[in-house]
Amino acid sequence: MTVNTGGPGDSGSGGAATAAHPPAGRDFDRVADTATTNGLLRCWLRETGAPVPERGTLTLDLPASGTRLETEVLHHSPAGFHRFGPARLAPGTPVSAVTVAALLAEEAAAGRDSTPETVSDLVARVADSQRRTAHHLTRRSAETDEPDDRPPFLAAEQALVLGHPLHPAPKSRIGVTDTETEHFSPELRGSFPVHWFAADPSVVSSSGDAHELLAPIAPETPPGTVPIPAHPWQAREIRTRPGVRERLAEGTLRDVGPGGPEWYPTASLRTLYAPGVPVMLKLSLGLPITNSKRENLRAELRRGAEIDRLLDAGLASELAAAYPTFGIVRDPAWITVDPDPAAGTGRPESGLETVLRANPFPAGQRSVCVAGLLAERPDTGTAGLSRVVAELEERTGRDRQDIAEEWCARYADTVLAPVLWLYGTYGLGLEAHQQNTLVTLDDAGWPSGGWYRDNQGYYISERRSGELDRILPGVGDDGANRCDDAVIDERLGYYIGVNNVLGLVGAFGALGIADERPLLEVFRERLRRFDTLPLARTLAESETLRCKANLLTRIDGLDELVGPLETQSVYRTIANPFTAEVRSRAGA
Repeated sequence: MTVNTGGPGDSGSGGAATAAHPPAGRDFDRVADTATTNGLLRCWLRETGAPVPERGTLTLDLPASGTRLETEVLHHSPAGFHRFGPARLAPGTPVSAVTVAALLAEEAAAGRDSTPETVSDLVARVADSQRRTAHHLTRRSAETDEPDDRPPFLAAEQALVLGHPLHPAPKSRIGVTDTETEHFSPELRGSFPVHWFAADPSVVSSSGDAHELLAPIAPETPPGTVPIPAHPWQAREIRTRPGVRERLAEGTLRDVGPGGPEWYPTASLRTLYAPGVPVMLKLSLGLPITNSKRENLRAELRRGAEIDRLLDAGLASELAAAYPTFGIVRDPAWITVDPDPAAGTGRPESGLETVLRANPFPAGQRSVCVAGLLAERPDTGTAGLSRVVAELEERTGRDRQDIAEEWCARYADTVLAPVLWLYGTYGLGLEAHQQNTLVTLDDAGWPSGGWYRDNQGYYISERRSGELDRILPGVGDDGANRCDDAVIDERLGYYIGVNNVLGLVGAFGALGIADERPLLEVFRERLRRFDTLPLARTLAESETLRCKANLLTRIDGLDELVGPLETQSVYRTIANPFTAEVRSRAGA
């Protein structure tokens, strides 16, 4: 039996609407405003540590603006994925998400080194994100003829209509026009041919089999030139950049135009997928999306290629021997045009950096982005995870709580365990947040394996790199990603423990599938199996965790791809949900 894993044709249990019969009379402007408000409030509560009542009214005093926000707690989540009703000022005056953003931004900026510009930037991004979310929901709900032949991989990539539930502006794409949105947005199932340039070999840098991998998908270029792909938005923007402008003027770079196959943007927007094509394209895209501009850096290009060599040198076979159903998506090659050094930009990147990524996902394989599987779908009234659990409920006759606990246990054994094993055994950390993690589902819908993807998200322990050096001497030097364990533990504690696992548990609760507390205990028990790994012990036993603060990162105007790893994001200390229930029972 085939289980749809996140596409718009999902239908959950309990009378959830299907795509052929979308929720009637939904005001998607209001739905988007509520979703945006909820994201802002979740961020604020997590990043400030403000208490959330189990039920009733949540009140937030905001002295910087002399106001008080109130809302009703509709769902209290031990994992932090709370749900709230409409926000209002204390006298009862309703306020929009943009007003909430302005009030919280002013409050967050008070006492920090933030500027009026960063406050305005956050509010602008929130407004843009809310507007685009409403548009995505309206468009998706109006489409009654659902494509039922999409690969499960692509369906999940297109399912994130609301985006990151703990980010203030997950769908902000300032700089993209409404016309471009139709083609460039995975939420609208957009597609387009890439834009091509022809470059003289003297100005091209590459690694791996980039030329051979591009040959079958590139259009014909003038003799003696090298085809270089670019995102259409990027192709227009870089023409004015110093370093590229000179290349075009001197003729070592020529504009060829759009060509080749039709590509679909994945959840990240810049990585493109085409069913049946053996590679994906991870293109540079100089748009501010969530916490950074999404342009590939030279160090990231080298990092992906170096990890590919590490896997070829023996790590892939050792991983397969220990966890045969878990894999790392390869980034075996890259290509770019070197900017004219006379332009004096001080940067080695031109904006045409492209990663050639392996495509290990044939049309029928049900390996899906975890974020897409969990994504709430107001346009259909359900989510991919709801659909999977409903199918298992029908197949097995078991209740949802029991199914949810076994589902989480299997997820821990097939997706979480390999990531912890790689870090514990080799000192190789994977930035396995929900968008970088894929879960493979068997025919019934149980987790049976997984994948990790992202060439920029590898960390190598300075102290524990000996096993990797045995496989590939000097690994981490080329990719400039050797790090102190304390930094890696903080980052992976957030990406793996908070974003991935707590996000999964929170989705089960917020979607009304299961009680979160037993699920937290399932994961805690699995984490304790890795008790020799400090990261796992921290997640399972510590009273607090370190957590990335997306709202404060935006208020401080930080770009997560710029500067030292230690200062790219704001991190806060939060109570550990994995141990909170244990402490609560002990004190009872």
